[in-house]
Amino acid sequence: MKKEEKTAIINDLAERLNANKHFYLADTAELPSDKTSSLRRMCHERKIKMLVVKNTLLRKAMERTNDEGFKPMYDVLSGPISILFCETASEPAKLIKAFRTKEKKPILKAAYVEESVYIGDDQLDTLASIKSKNEIIGDIIGMLQSPAKNVISALQSSGGKIAGVVKTLSERPE
Repeated sequence: MKKEEKTAIINDLAERLNANKHFYLADTAELPSDKTSSLRRMCHERKIKMLVVKNTLLRKAMERTNDEGFKPMYDVLSGPISILFCETASEPAKLIKAFRTKEKKPILKAAYVEESVYIGDDQLDTLASIKSKNEIIGDIIGMLQSPAKNVISALQSSGGKIAGVVKTLSERPE
């Protein structure tokens, strides 16, 4: 590979790393071609971009971004690496878990999620349970609505009894 080609790949990877808040590094070595194709198809269905990259080029791209958060990942840059770019933090972990019901790979080497680094395959369950921003907002809205719904429900089901109690209490002499 010529130096110009390597520079172009490094620049492209650096741009992708800067543009994505979440990416995973996985070992997909020794997967037969039909299994790799199946994995790529699953990635496409879940809107995950999968690239196979050379470790040295990926490290240079990480260094080029000047993001100190990538430094802990340098130690896992050995052997074949696939990088999974995604919009939703937990989606690649769920994909890996689903794929591994039938296969031994891919193995999670590291993940970069919202400026946090997760190293090792033992982090897969933790990553799969991360909620997206929209899921968290939905949970918060549900929690905020719950007390109001309970009050409204109590008022509606009491058949006016609560209004009578409030009226009685307001008429009591102090």
